[in-house]
Amino acid sequence: MPSPYIPNTDADRRALLEAIGARSVDELFADIPRAHRDPELRLQPPLSEAELKRELAALARRNAAPGEYACFLGAGAYHHYIPAIVPYLTGRAEFATCYTPYQPEISQGTLQATYEFQSLVCQLTGMEVANAGMYDGSTALAEAALMSCRITGRSAIAYTDALHPRYLDVLRTYLESQGLTLVMTSGASALPLDTAGVIVQSPNFYGCLEDMSTAAQAAHAAGALLIAAFDPIALGMFRPPGDFGADIAVGEGQPLGLGMSFGGPYVGLFATRTQHLRQMPGRLVGRAKDSQGRDGFVLTLQTREQHIRRERATSNICTSESLMATAATIYLAALGRRGLRRVAELCYHKAHYTAERIAALTGYTLPVRGTFFREFVIHCPAPPHLINQRLLEQGIIGGLDVSDRFPNAMLLCVTEMTTRQEIDRLVDAFRKAGGR
Repeated sequence: MPSPYIPNTDADRRALLEAIGARSVDELFADIPRAHRDPELRLQPPLSEAELKRELAALARRNAAPGEYACFLGAGAYHHYIPAIVPYLTGRAEFATCYTPYQPEISQGTLQATYEFQSLVCQLTGMEVANAGMYDGSTALAEAALMSCRITGRSAIAYTDALHPRYLDVLRTYLESQGLTLVMTSGASALPLDTAGVIVQSPNFYGCLEDMSTAAQAAHAAGALLIAAFDPIALGMFRPPGDFGADIAVGEGQPLGLGMSFGGPYVGLFATRTQHLRQMPGRLVGRAKDSQGRDGFVLTLQTREQHIRRERATSNICTSESLMATAATIYLAALGRRGLRRVAELCYHKAHYTAERIAALTGYTLPVRGTFFREFVIHCPAPPHLINQRLLEQGIIGGLDVSDRFPNAMLLCVTEMTTRQEIDRLVDAFRKAGGR
């Protein structure tokens, strides 16, 4: 059946086939077994709206979601409290767009929301300038790596073995296709001569804080930039990347008022120094004056290939995560400095209480040393996947199996949403799962 969205004529199709050396469409798809070409679609009969809602509700009940289940799973997406004002305001139709607000004449509301988002990211990180947001934390990190290569004219990116493995996957996707190299390092002496940026994640994948001052000194001594991957909730308690001399700071904005949502949509946080502004990816909203002297907001920097000469573009990021950025802005405004600190303190103390209780159990230990925030690794007396199955049967979502890094190890997460009763249930379940 001709596609209504690909209006090629017969002549067009013949030209396309000739260009790739195929005599017909059937020959083009000859490698696909005939039994799998245009198979019969055995769809169920159509349902009424009410029947369809019941069907979807039944499918949704097969998920194990935080709230219904006690959740101790983190590793990149976190169960935090979302104040009611966040969904109430982001649910307004005025904000419901993923498009960049190009026309200031009709977009003052969304432009101001983005400007406030950028300002709050700068306050949070101690950096000088922030953009309108990236897709998520991992893509923000990859863009930071590319930016450091443009600034230094070098081609290697160094990272530590405590970097989130999924972030590393995204880095490889972005960098290796451009001929750039990734190098795992353990210190300044191991940095290659052509190192453009040094990536340090704190808290790292195991939940521990890194020595950012030493990392900054090492990076700058080697003529490289320090790229700090931060956790926005942890900054409620700990010093921001700007205090340590970070050149670029990136983070995942999901903990700031966004649901876990089985992986997205999220928003990436991206901030840097003013001297590097021209090389910053994405868009920047600025405050200006109109012809009558009134305050107004407008896109002041957009270094995309759609807006400037392609060879001078810094990024091809397209979809704006402005609704997610607006949610993060409302979250930070609602909590304020004291509220964010309180959330961070609750995460820290509950996580440490949980770790102490588990470490007191026979057969369980904490194999990773260092100051941790809300995540920590435990060694289990049995394979984690078996323990997690038993936890799930008791209404508990366990931790991430990291046995590929430590024998029989699990990465646990505790947030302000975790109750004392849930921690006690987890400890009791661990005791039984360990056979003691």
